[in-house]
Amino acid sequence: MRTAQQLLADSAVIAVVGASRNPGKAAHRVPAEMQRYGWRIIPVNPTVDALLGEPAYPTLADIPHPVDLVNVFRPAADAVEVVREAVAIGAPAVWLQLGIVSAQARQIAEEAGIDYVEDRCLIVERAAAGLTRLS
Repeated sequence: MRTAQQLLADSAVIAVVGASRNPGKAAHRVPAEMQRYGWRIIPVNPTVDALLGEPAYPTLADIPHPVDLVNVFRPAADAVEVVREAVAIGAPAVWLQLGIVSAQARQIAEEAGIDYVEDRCLIVERAAAGLTRLS
């Protein structure tokens, strides 16, 4: 299993489940910052058509191209289904944001052989490693 920082270094396209249009929420600020540092962000939110200049999709299954990482901004109770969907689309990794922990979601990811991170923040890990995708 890759470390959190290895996942970020290896990923270019991040699907963000629960991405928010509200700039005051972490579910907006975190993907926006990752986008500023060069990652392509694919918002997954059934209530918006576009977010952060990208088309938004109602579910992971609706995304028409592969993603490198599924980032989750949903309650822990929803993480299980999100991980199942990530496995179904062939995502190689899932990342539950700070404060989100699910033993069942972890088990599903491990059984599927995909990388799994929980209770950590993308932007904190990006900053700690000094990572950028900008050339």
